[in-house]
Amino acid sequence: MKKLKNEKELIKKAIAEGTRYGEERGAVIFEPHDSAELKIEYIYRLLVHDGVIQPMPEVQVSQQSMRHRLALWASHL
Repeated sequence: MKKLKNEKELIKKAIAEGTRYGEERGAVIFEPHDSAELKIEYIYRLLVHDGVIQPMPEVQVSQQSMRHRLALWASHL
């Protein structure tokens, strides 16, 4: 898995857009004290459930791989 050039900025964008997507859909309301890791996992699983992004095999799912997949998703927005 090759790290993206501006992956940190893309992660921030993915969290913002994923949060907006989940709240508009009525699936989630994040609290201010929720961690970034929790948000990343929830957004990843929500996007996979809705068919927006392709799922990874469950043995490959980790915090790092979810971050990377969301960064790729955000780069196409």
